[in-house]
This record gives sequence, C-alpha cells and structure tokens, in this order.
Amino acid sequence: MQPYVLALDQGTTSSRAVVFDRAGRIRGTGQREVVQRFPQPGWVEHDPEDLWHSQLAAAREALTASGAAPDDIACIGITNQRETAIIWERATGRPVHNAIVWQCRRTAPQVEELRARGHAGLIQRRTGLVPDAYFSATKIAWLLDHIPGARDRAAAGDLAFGTVDTWLIWKLTGGRVHVTDYTNASRTMLLDLDRMVWDPELLALLGVPGSLLPEIRPSVGEFGVTGPEHLGAAIPITGVAGDQQAALFGQACFSPGMAKNTYGTGCFLLLHTGSQRVHNDAGLLATAAATESRAPAYALEGSVFIAGAAVQWLRDGLGLIQHASESEALAATVPDSGGVVVVPAFAGLGAPHWDMYARGLIAGITRGVTRAHIVRATLESIALQTLDVVEAMEAASGSRLHELRVDGGASTNNLLMQMQADILGRPVVRPQITETTALGAAYLAGLGAAVWSDATAVATGWQVDRRFEPSLPEPQRQRLIRDWQRAVQRARGWADA
Repeated sequence: MQPYVLALDQGTTSSRAVVFDRAGRIRGTGQREVVQRFPQPGWVEHDPEDLWHSQLAAAREALTASGAAPDDIACIGITNQRETAIIWERATGRPVHNAIVWQCRRTAPQVEELRARGHAGLIQRRTGLVPDAYFSATKIAWLLDHIPGARDRAAAGDLAFGTVDTWLIWKLTGGRVHVTDYTNASRTMLLDLDRMVWDPELLALLGVPGSLLPEIRPSVGEFGVTGPEHLGAAIPITGVAGDQQAALFGQACFSPGMAKNTYGTGCFLLLHTGSQRVHNDAGLLATAAATESRAPAYALEGSVFIAGAAVQWLRDGLGLIQHASESEALAATVPDSGGVVVVPAFAGLGAPHWDMYARGLIAGITRGVTRAHIVRATLESIALQTLDVVEAMEAASGSRLHELRVDGGASTNNLLMQMQADILGRPVVRPQITETTALGAAYLAGLGAAVWSDATAVATGWQVDRRFEPSLPEPQRQRLIRDWQRAVQRARGWADA
C-alpha cells in the first residue's frame, strides 16, 4: 500500500487541504473560504471555530477527492497563517474572543510605547524581529487586558494561547496536546531565537504568563494523534511549520543562499541562512527555518503585507474587475502603466520600511488613465515591493541572489512573474507544483513518519515549470523604480499626520 500524506494549510482567506502521494503528486484537494471580520478600521479578526470547522471540512473533502481511505494516510502535516493570536479556555476549549489576525493594527499604540521606553533593541536582539503590531505578543497582551478576568485566569493556568497551528492541534487531539513548533514560535515576539525557548524577560515586559504558552518543538517530530472521530482514523501529526517556512521547505531551499517568494494575501520572501542567524539593520527579520533536524536553522525574511490582497481590492473595493484572474488579461491590454504608481499600503508598509502609519495611494493619474493602467500598476506594485525586500536582503547577507523561486496563488499570473523578473533584473523560477506551502508541510510530516528518508529524497521531487528571464530595457526599469520610490515616500506616515 502506498502511503499518503495529508497537509492542512490554514490560511488567511481560506482553509485548504491537500493529499500527496510518495512522489509528491497531488491526489486530492479541498478548500473552504474563511470569513474576514473588520470590527473597526485597521482591525482584522477571525472566528477560531470557523478556522477549525473550515479546516476540518477541507480535510474531509480532500480525502474524498483522493479516493484514499483514512487508514491510507500515514501522517498529517500542518501549516498555517502565522502571528494570528487565539486564547481559549483549557477546560472547555471555547475561545475567549475572536482570533486577532496578523494583519490587525489595533496594537500599534502599544508597539509605539515599547519603542518609546527603549525596548526595541532588546526585542530585536532576542527575537530577530522588528517591534510591530504584526506579531503575536502585543495581540496576546491586548486580549488579556480587554477580556474581563482574562489576565487573572491566564495567571491561574485556566487559559491557553496558540497561533493557528497550536489551535488546530488542540482541536484535532481533543485538547490533549498544547504545542507549537520553532517556526511559529519565532513569530510571536516572545521567543529567544538563539536558544529556542520562551524569553522570561520579554514575557515580563509584555505581561504574558508563561503558563499560557504552548510547549515548543522542532518542526519534524511528534505533535499528537488525531481523534478518530475527525477524519475516520487516528492519524499522527508529525510535521508543523508556519506557512512561509513551509513554502521555503517545499521549494527545496535547504541550503544557505537559496530564496523563495510566496505571492499570497501578502508577499513573503525568505532567504535560507543555514545554522547561523544573521543580524541586520536593513529592516529584515531573522526567523526560524523549518528543518528535518532537531538543531535550529535560520532564515532572513522580508514581509510585504499586501500583495494578492491588492488584486482583491481591485475586485471588491473598486469594482475594476469581476474576478481576480482577469487582472492579467486586462493589464496586458496596455504596454505600461501610463505613469501610474499604486502603493498598496492598506495595512502600513512591511520590510524594509516598517511604517505602521503608511497608507495606500494612487499617483500619476492623468485624463488618459484607464482601469487597465491602474490594474497594471497594481501588479507592478507587487513586484516593486519584492524588489525592495531583495535589495535589503542582499545588503544584509552580502551576496547576490542568482534566481528567485516563486509560489503562491499569484505566481500563476505569467504577466506578474515576467514583471518580477524584469524589475529584479534576474530570473524568476516557478515550480511545477505551486502548492509549495502544503507540499512543505507534507514533506516535513513525511520525514517525521519515514515516508521520505531525508531532505535529499525530497529535493529530487522539485521540478521547474517555467523560467522567466528579465527582458525590460534598463532605462525603463530604472524609471519604474524611481517613480516607485517617490510614491512610497509620499505614502509614508500618512495616518500619523
């Protein structure tokens, strides 16, 4: 009997599940949309029970589509939207509040207070992160401060915190296991990144009791066994990683100097740095990389908050397109953006700018501008934000990227990928399987369950679908970059004026 691996991929806008065979081929998929909640401007929430039920439904759908019986599934891998904070009652499993999503900016004032009190250096040295509302720590503190009795209950050990991986594991195991992995823990702003333990000084600084937090484990190993009532069998969970680290693993970027960019709701570029954590002042994050070893591995990460979400905005906010897939064809009807520049800083700017108060703008509009120009400029903004991160990453690492491996939903947009190659001035490589986040989770779990012997066996399954070579004349490339930089300067600090 050929073993199958089930990957659960709980994302910001949808819960997906994919069944892979031993050759890394997709045998079945399932997907459910996740409801976005916006209680106030800049606030983003999810219902934790919606995350759980949508993920379970997607898993059952994938199993049915694959034709595999529950007993055919050798193991489960979990990958997830990171930084999103959930607190629930240990006794009942009931969440005390909606999940505060990674995009949520409600805790920006708390971050500013931390910076004003001189704690930014400590946080960056210990965690590798730039203090920002993006990460989990201030979200946890907000929940403890705003839910009546939560702080006392947390101190008494009655409550549990988790990122989405921890929440799903808790639900799948019937509340028997409260764990996370190195990669997700490294996104909380509470982890000592060198020692891979919760940092007591940061816990005290944020007022987070250690009893609230999950146990931290390597990304490959034992994470519990599912209750048979969920998927029809007791299946071991043997691999866990945050979505971007899972994608890095799924792209077979196991060696220092290899990089990938995932084009999803946001844009996330990770450069593997091996066993050495890289310290930098370029606005990049040091983070844990997923590895089959128990010894930590590291990556540099640059996070762009709005990428595919900008295309959703074209559809839902402006009504310029009816379906996201229309953006490529419409943008291709014009040879360039007609001088229009879009800065999609809807939730501030991430790396390398880290401006919580930046806001989106459209610049360079003339009477001749059409919706096609705005759509094309929006696609260009995704590629230009990526360029900012690549240049910062090269400066921090002291080496030049020879190629960029890409994945995620928007990587199927050929025009965008050609724009990316043109703006970067180097090749962009798309693999045959662009479900690399789920694939990475499957590989990690499969290594934990001996479906695959080692990372070398995994790497042989990575194959190129298409290679995009840069072709834009350098003067045009430089003009795009100059206009982008001018527009970014105008968008910065807008909400703080």
